[in-house]
Amino acid sequence: MLSLLLSAVLAVQAMAVLELNVPEQPVVALHSSDVVLNCSFNHTNPFNLSDLSVFWQLTDTQRSVHRYLEGHDQLADQAERFANRTRLFPNQLGLGNASLLLSRVVVADEGSYTCFVRVQDFGSAALLLQVAAPYSKPVVTLEPQSNLRPGDEVALTCVSYGGYPEGDVIWQDAGGRNLTENITTSVVANGEGLFTVTSVLTVVLEPNSTYSCRLINPILGEEGYISVTVTGQNIAFPPVALWVTVGLAICLLVLLIALAAVCRRKIKESCEEAKREAEEAKVLEEEEESKTGMISLKS
Repeated sequence: MLSLLLSAVLAVQAMAVLELNVPEQPVVALHSSDVVLNCSFNHTNPFNLSDLSVFWQLTDTQRSVHRYLEGHDQLADQAERFANRTRLFPNQLGLGNASLLLSRVVVADEGSYTCFVRVQDFGSAALLLQVAAPYSKPVVTLEPQSNLRPGDEVALTCVSYGGYPEGDVIWQDAGGRNLTENITTSVVANGEGLFTVTSVLTVVLEPNSTYSCRLINPILGEEGYISVTVTGQNIAFPPVALWVTVGLAICLLVLLIALAAVCRRKIKESCEEAKREAEEAKVLEEEEESKTGMISLKS
């Protein structure tokens, strides 16, 4: 019975006189959030809800999303993936509000939806649902990561994940100039349909180089941004040579300290010997003077 009634509704669409109002612009829903697909109608004459029929279906496949007949939801033919995720607003149906609440939006929900309403006349209108998810903050890694010199070729990899739809990646240098050459970008979807974007920029290193990776979500207009400065050293010491240099410096310092100690000891000994010799000479002189005095007395 429901199939026959829906077929009748479809058959008289071109003759519909009940005007429905739906958004002209795409409805944007965030992944995992709830969204309302607005659909309203104007009916001048009072009516009973038992005389109202509301059908929501996928425009392309005509799969049932939600049905309301004779004052109750009729969900026997509802597509399985919409189970427990849809509802109308019963208190507002009499006011001409046939909007649909879709809960826990997923990427697969994206597409065109058609709203059918029948009171005494028929009306239908379609709207477009777009799903969006923000990307994570980009992360940039460098390969190789050390012992870099100007003129070396390096690869900068920018990664951002968890977004939808596919993001646009823009590489720029320190002057804000877009870098379009030597860039490889790949996009991989996970089980939920959300994307991981990986972009690799290959450049020849300069002494100080700054690069930025910018990722733009085309629906949300959000931008993820990260900047990195790569410094290339003109002289780079390999780790082994560095430790050998440090070891030699320590040995030289120890040698200098030891040499200074030896010199100090030698100087001290020389001073003591000179003092001793001076004292001995003085004693000998005094003895000579004493002997000369005694000889004079005897004479």
